[in-house]
Amino acid sequence: MGEQTNTGCAGSQENLSVERVAVAILPTEWGDFQIAGYRSLMSDEEFVAIFKGELRRDLPTLVRIHSQCLTGDVFGSTKCDCGPQLHQTMQMIEREGRGAVVYQLQEGRGIGILNKIRAYALQDQGADTVEANERLGLAVDLRDYKQCAEVLFDLGLCQVKVISNNPLKLRALEEAGLSIVERVSIQVAEPVKAGAYLRTKKEKLGHLIEF
Repeated sequence: MGEQTNTGCAGSQENLSVERVAVAILPTEWGDFQIAGYRSLMSDEEFVAIFKGELRRDLPTLVRIHSQCLTGDVFGSTKCDCGPQLHQTMQMIEREGRGAVVYQLQEGRGIGILNKIRAYALQDQGADTVEANERLGLAVDLRDYKQCAEVLFDLGLCQVKVISNNPLKLRALEEAGLSIVERVSIQVAEPVKAGAYLRTKKEKLGHLIEF
């Protein structure tokens, strides 16, 4: 189903810098999940996790870190593949009967929704997603995944099968202490206007995307 990577595990549920605030039932179009809200103890950042099934440290489990994409996840933008990836991930976890998604509230690879719209305006003029950020004087990717890994530790996980095409994300999760026993590729039907965006992610950001 995917590619084998590291099998060691240094993760711990002790001394976490995130705090679980509440858990509730979340029925969805793709099945019934639980939803948990977390807050950082180091900043004002918040996280959401949806999960289902038996979650254990010794049981390799499907997970995804999904960065907030208001335009794709909520409004159905065809400039990116974010919404379809999130929904396909939920379906994969439903079929598996076990898994978790950490929804990271770092819009636009960490630049925020207003800067993302500014970058969209430059893309309308011909810039790609990397060039647009650079023209605005912004980093291409500001995300930090350490506390996302801590949310997974708090859910009881250690050995994970990560649904991702982003090698930098995989490396960051390993460095945070998770044991990645498998990378699970995620391929969705290419959104109408997302071809150039996906090619940029593959060619400039190193994403493991197949065309």
